[in-house]
Amino acid sequence: MAQEREPLLRQQNGANVAAKGSSSGGALPSLARTVLKFLMWAVFLTWAAGIFLFPTKPAQAVFRNLIGLVRDSPLGITGSIFLAFSAPILIIAVLAYVYISFFPTDHVENKKLRSLSFRLWTFPVLVDGPFGVVSAVEFIGIILFIVYVVYSMTYYAVETVSLVSEIHVPASFESELILEVIGLRLGSVGLFCMLFLFLPVARGSVLLRLIDIPFEHATRYHVWLGHLTMALFTLHGLFYVIAWSMEGCLIEKMVEWKKIGVANLPGVISLVAGLLMWVTSLHPVRKRFFELFFYTHQLYVVFVVFLALHVGDFVFSISAGAVFLFMLDRFLRFWQSRAKVDIIAAACRPCGTVELVFSKPASLRYNALSFIFIQARELSFLQWHPFSVSSSPMDGRYHMSVLIKVLGTWTDKLRSIITDVQEQNRGDSESQSGRITACVEGPYGHESPYHLMYENLILVAGGIGISPFLAILSDIIHRIDEGKPCMPKNVLVLWSVKQSKELSLLSAVDAQTISSSVSNKLRLDIQAFVTRESVPPLEDGIAGDDQKVPGMFVKNGTTMSGLVGTGDNFWAAMYFLASTLGFLLSYALVQAYYVKPYNVVAWWYLGLLFVLCMVAGVALPGGLVVLLWHLSEKRRLEDDRWDAAAASQSSPRAAAGDDDDAAPSATVAGLRTTRYGCRPNFEAEFAAFAERAGDAADVGVLVCGPQGLQTSVARECRARNLRRGAGMAKSASRAVFHFNSHSFDL
Repeated sequence: MAQEREPLLRQQNGANVAAKGSSSGGALPSLARTVLKFLMWAVFLTWAAGIFLFPTKPAQAVFRNLIGLVRDSPLGITGSIFLAFSAPILIIAVLAYVYISFFPTDHVENKKLRSLSFRLWTFPVLVDGPFGVVSAVEFIGIILFIVYVVYSMTYYAVETVSLVSEIHVPASFESELILEVIGLRLGSVGLFCMLFLFLPVARGSVLLRLIDIPFEHATRYHVWLGHLTMALFTLHGLFYVIAWSMEGCLIEKMVEWKKIGVANLPGVISLVAGLLMWVTSLHPVRKRFFELFFYTHQLYVVFVVFLALHVGDFVFSISAGAVFLFMLDRFLRFWQSRAKVDIIAAACRPCGTVELVFSKPASLRYNALSFIFIQARELSFLQWHPFSVSSSPMDGRYHMSVLIKVLGTWTDKLRSIITDVQEQNRGDSESQSGRITACVEGPYGHESPYHLMYENLILVAGGIGISPFLAILSDIIHRIDEGKPCMPKNVLVLWSVKQSKELSLLSAVDAQTISSSVSNKLRLDIQAFVTRESVPPLEDGIAGDDQKVPGMFVKNGTTMSGLVGTGDNFWAAMYFLASTLGFLLSYALVQAYYVKPYNVVAWWYLGLLFVLCMVAGVALPGGLVVLLWHLSEKRRLEDDRWDAAAASQSSPRAAAGDDDDAAPSATVAGLRTTRYGCRPNFEAEFAAFAERAGDAADVGVLVCGPQGLQTSVARECRARNLRRGAGMAKSASRAVFHFNSHSFDL
């Protein structure tokens, strides 16, 4: 199920010996890896085929046989439905933990792209329209979901009309009955779509790590699935409302709360909560009223709980597996976000950008394309904002930095606090006091740093979109300088800014000088385009006052927590297993010692008990594992501090980052060419780069910026690849451009 990307880095998690053993041709590890892949694919394809074919009579017959086999077990009918539709997700998750723990070499082998050809994940098929830039794989996924919904509803509609004609109901009730049955089918298809809805928003999910899809990309799929799911649920409710209105009992039916059967009032409450989330998540509303969108989206708790009350335990179990994975991730994020993280340095740059440097444990791994969520409690107790990491993992083991563009109320208040502290620092050093209580979630991102798999890289940025590329440049320079595996040899940066003062952002990597050994192995060309200035300003080249305030916000000497789904594989797997087993055990005990002895039959109450068992599984056995994980992280952090102190005493120059013996040949700023009053001509720039890279080259194109910029770059990549595939120009370069976007608009 993993993508075809074959990243280059070798993880520093003690798996090097296993990696060497695997790469030396060990038959047993290779066989085990193949078996795991086969099992995951087999479970996934069987599960997907079961969902797709569920409306058909043969699939219904198989499903009834499954219920007959499992209904006498402690889990009953609910267990059979859970086994058919939710358990496969959990089984794949278990196999995924085994796979990424014992076979990390699939993520770190030193290989180039297998062949010079189009790749489904990096070939943009659609570049305009409501979906934005869509790759070939994403396009196939969209088509499959559309086909599934149309096929299912067509099958159900034909079956419903045939059924109504056979049972000979009075003609006056035929329309109402057809509307109610089709409304019921719309709700069932919506439940299956909801099964996929919660999978992308589990930020640290092992499933996202397995297929190497970062959370910022998965969020797009959540948005698409959210539109589809809410459209189906809205039609589900609308068909019933129309039928009840025709029968003259609309109000009575809407407030009905049956003991046996579907409870209508909880369904109405769940649908209203879903509609509020749906409307406020529309792009125009979210862009102008982000706080309204954020706070309204917390209604997902009401949406899920009342949905369970509406349909009961056995119907809700269809989508319970995905909801359970989301609950696991949410509980772990809650634990991680409780830690108050030190801001060890801060700066307000003249271009309207804030830089924050956080303390982190050495064991917390990330890559140059990661991002984190930040909360500042002085600004808001509920708001969390995502920011791309601007530092490379090789910049330092104990810190991580982000660049934040001041665009709204939250960021403006953050800049004001830092500016006030800077003024205090200039006036009276004894009055230094921190006034930011920061909490951090993450880091999240690609499981592997895919920017290191290309020899030829084009980085296209707009404004603050340069932030992750600063981390990439630093990462590449460090790796070449230290002799570590690094594929990129030819890098072009195309950066568009509105005003020349934004160019000072490059100072974030100007401290990294390029030695002669690096310059001999890396061809770096930075092209900056200032779009709203026709000539260089008089002060061009003069650095602005972006003085950092070191340690101004340090309070308790705390660092980022390592309790994250992308962290320690062993503890993450133990947390998942303990929570899952706790959930299943608690539900079996409730069935055996409460539901059956006391003859509990109310559907809505059984649905509530089912949700409470899910919560108990996560909070009790899962919470115990997280507590042990937390204690383990504390001990590891103490060991890291002792190691850091020992290294500082033995080599103070190295600890301070001094390198006076090195003979730099250039800085990043010295490699920059600035053009004024124009935008990059992607056709000309890509053609020149392809000629320089060679006739048969793979070119990785990474873009970070507004949607319009992503569209322009994707269109150029698609056009060049199509011309190459069609052989339209014999003299044209046959380089393949692989489009990758790094979106920071969540």
